[in-house]
Amino acid sequence: MALPISYNIRNLLVRWRVSLLAIGGVALVVGVFVVLTAMASGFRIALRSTGRTDNAIVVRKGSTSEIISEISRENAAVIMLDPRVARDSDGRPLASPEILTFLNLPRKLDRVLVNVAVRGVAPAAFKVRGGVRLVTGRLFRPGLLEVVVGRRTRDRFGLNIDMPLKIRKSNWNVVGIFESEGSSFESEVWADLQTLAEPIRRTQDYQSIVLRLTDPGSLQELTSALESNPGWQVEVKQERRYYEDQSGSVTASLMGLTLFVSIIMGVGAVFAAMNTMYAIVSARTCEIGTLRAMGFSRSAVLISFITESILLSGVGGLLGCLLALPINTITSATNSVNFAELAFAFHTTPLALSIGLIFAMIMGVFGGLLPALRAARLPITSALREI
Repeated sequence: MALPISYNIRNLLVRWRVSLLAIGGVALVVGVFVVLTAMASGFRIALRSTGRTDNAIVVRKGSTSEIISEISRENAAVIMLDPRVARDSDGRPLASPEILTFLNLPRKLDRVLVNVAVRGVAPAAFKVRGGVRLVTGRLFRPGLLEVVVGRRTRDRFGLNIDMPLKIRKSNWNVVGIFESEGSSFESEVWADLQTLAEPIRRTQDYQSIVLRLTDPGSLQELTSALESNPGWQVEVKQERRYYEDQSGSVTASLMGLTLFVSIIMGVGAVFAAMNTMYAIVSARTCEIGTLRAMGFSRSAVLISFITESILLSGVGGLLGCLLALPINTITSATNSVNFAELAFAFHTTPLALSIGLIFAMIMGVFGGLLPALRAARLPITSALREI
């Protein structure tokens, strides 16, 4: 005969101080796990939302990021005329050759200097790149020292319209703020390609080319055509997949940190739960003897105490998840593979919350198992002597 669940709930409420201690420990572990997972998810989502599935990006073969890529302007001109590249209403290729450099800016929060990516783009970039739109101000004008700034860059560095930016010893003027559906472009500064090329000495080459395809299904055909030319030494990828791949090493590091911290804290929480359950068993020795004398089996007592531990951990897990939910309003930043700071929003996923709850239950099982075994093995006579 099993003990009713109401018995466990009543005992937890009666010993609420001890229960709160165990719940708090588990909530802390689960909360930290969900927060760190949300950080990794936010970074991955920021890069995953960068680019379009009907765009291709061309970089130099073997380059691990745009910053170390190089494509001659002569080769780029031929690549952009490929028949698989879409055209605008005027018959011009929907292609954006681009260059990249860095700008050191002090963060508004702590005044620490960090790298910010400055991207030189062609006028077609705003058509080729998906979801890029001005929030305020206007676009830069070709030939002038003007830039538009991503929304997250504006927020993190306190930039506004008409503020000067020093890029390679020249003063540039901020004329607009843009957003890009939360993608990594919002952490960048964009300038006119030809105007930026001279001060950063990129007048003979580009670092990447983004192409809008007439048919997304022609990507493999385009890849074979471009990569088979030994004189070009380029590789072609779907734009969104390219930026997703860029997140791999950083996401793996963040997830490794998440697992390491969670396991260390989880072990501590298991011992805390174990001590709590041992204290509960000691305080209820007489009660356990009475239950055994009433005919409840050792297995019923064992299951009852493990259930009690799981209930404690389950409540702690729920509390930890609830405490972690508000972090979706928080933004953070880390270095991307282009060596520039990438700002992103924390993103709590249902999967992370589910894993957090399962983790809490596992802690409850391990924390309650040994105390439950001790309770189940108590001899009836010795337990009743505690009366």
